[in-house]
Amino acid sequence: MPIARPAAPIALEAVELRVLHLPLVSPFTTSFGTETVREVIVVRAQTAGGDGWGEIVTQQAPLYSSEYTQGAWDVAQRYLVPALLDAGTFAPEQVAGLLEPFIGHRMVKAGLELAVLDAALRAEGRPLGEYLGATVDRVPSGVSVGIQRSPEALVETVGGYLDEGYVRIKIKIKPGRDIADTAAVRDAFGAIPLQVDANSAYTLADADILAELDRFDLLLIEQPLQEDDIVDHATLAARLRTPVCLDESIVSDKAAADALALRAASVINIKAGRVGGYLEAVRIHDRCRAAGTPVWCGGMLETGIGRAANAALAALPGFTLPGDVSASGRFYTRDIVAEPIVLDDGHVRVPTGAGIGVEIDPVALDDATVERVLLRR
Repeated sequence: MPIARPAAPIALEAVELRVLHLPLVSPFTTSFGTETVREVIVVRAQTAGGDGWGEIVTQQAPLYSSEYTQGAWDVAQRYLVPALLDAGTFAPEQVAGLLEPFIGHRMVKAGLELAVLDAALRAEGRPLGEYLGATVDRVPSGVSVGIQRSPEALVETVGGYLDEGYVRIKIKIKPGRDIADTAAVRDAFGAIPLQVDANSAYTLADADILAELDRFDLLLIEQPLQEDDIVDHATLAARLRTPVCLDESIVSDKAAADALALRAASVINIKAGRVGGYLEAVRIHDRCRAAGTPVWCGGMLETGIGRAANAALAALPGFTLPGDVSASGRFYTRDIVAEPIVLDDGHVRVPTGAGIGVEIDPVALDDATVERVLLRR
């Protein structure tokens, strides 16, 4: 399902980059570590027809990914933004090709592409969801729950999110914090839609432990092994009844094709930042849909910018599982958009305004900014 109608070209005049520090509502712990402040880069593409906004979803340290804030900050200023400024006038669909000579740095490329795309669609008065091929006006919202201090604390936290209306629970696991935690949630809440996320914390030697999760009737187990262990994931998938979902391993449409060919996964988590942009995300969606493989939209603790864009992506027809498109208040007491993303009967509405469909709160943006640079042609 390729993009039905490409966006019109834009004349890029300048790009503003900002590093933001946004305090989290509560610490978020995974097998990689604990975050209390979300460090993120926001992109503003200034064009002759107006501005567009994007988000580079790197973290402060290269723990989840080899990409990290200061590396992204450097490569954006030194190479990627100048390449776009030198191109002058181009369509959003050309961004990936213009940046292709530079290896990797997919999260930076995704943030730049989104800003250009937002600017172009705002100028046309066209919503991002319509452009991508959305078929619904709201998407079911799941919530990602970090590792808590104890199984009892986890149950209490999950109960709070269920009371808020989230329709699917995902809990983070790691060795030593897996079986007991999962059992506690399942025992406390019965047959709720439940999945676990290992964030690459295990090896194939842990297959027997992971097989114990089969008795909990999980929707899936997400990324149990290292991101480059596609073959080992295929071996593990053959041993488990629980569907294996790949996250960190899926860095491109080619990676998705390889994973499907090897039967390394029966579910795929699509994160636009991780795969290099929303257009590449659509290609992965289309591939998986043709193969009959369910996909869902993962999250990277995005601000309202990325959260709105993710809602538009998750509205495509192949996204048949609830994603991590949660409300802004799940992570932030103060988002940087004028109208934060909210939960409505367990769902998040797909923005209908032009572009990503949200407006920036300039005061909140300034208050969160710790570094800023403006690059011109």
